[in-house]
Amino acid sequence: MPLRGIVFDFDGVLADTEPSHLAAFQDVLAGSGLTLSTGDYYDRYMGYDDVGTLRALGRDQGRPLDDGAVRRLVAAKALCFEARVRGGNVLFPGAAACIERLAAVAPLGIASGALRAEIEAILTAANLRDRFAVIVGADDVPRSKPAPDTYQRAVELLAAAGTGADPSACVAIEDTVWGIEAAHAAGLPCVALTHSYPAAALAEADTVLGSLDELQPALLESLCGQHAGAGRTVR
Repeated sequence: MPLRGIVFDFDGVLADTEPSHLAAFQDVLAGSGLTLSTGDYYDRYMGYDDVGTLRALGRDQGRPLDDGAVRRLVAAKALCFEARVRGGNVLFPGAAACIERLAAVAPLGIASGALRAEIEAILTAANLRDRFAVIVGADDVPRSKPAPDTYQRAVELLAAAGTGADPSACVAIEDTVWGIEAAHAAGLPCVALTHSYPAAALAEADTVLGSLDELQPALLESLCGQHAGAGRTVR
């Protein structure tokens, strides 16, 4: 089956921004009665979008947040995050070359738990925004990962652009178990990168790679049409 689309997660896959997201959460939670440690962030909350993280954090710490409080904290966190990444190149080594390499063989998309504005700003600063046919952020779908909504929407937009994309003709690129679950639930085969977690934690992916340099067109083409979720190859 021809490769019709490549859909990246963003934070932790193309952009080395998870430490900045954690620090921004810690900034806005100071004095709120809620705390977020580094260990808890990576072990329990990193796969959620901002709203999901705050709701889960409040629930887990016995201080549930109402809708207004969540909206205020999300807005404040977005400002803190933007200030932390402003003016710097936060893409992983090899990200720009990987994007150029894969954009030459298939339309690219993003399906992320980050806010669309955050994604757009980072890609624009790196002169890479025009390489992506579609971008789906947390604010574009009703449910965040591990629900399949972001990947479903990205494939729908790729198909609407005339690419002939369907889930089995697209490959997802992820770095978390939540993302792998979302991609498979949407019907996409998934490659996982060990940017955030060790290979053993990502075994549900169809292939696990150590770096963006290993993400080559022939590998992605070989995954098209395969049944997702079998955990086939670790490299």
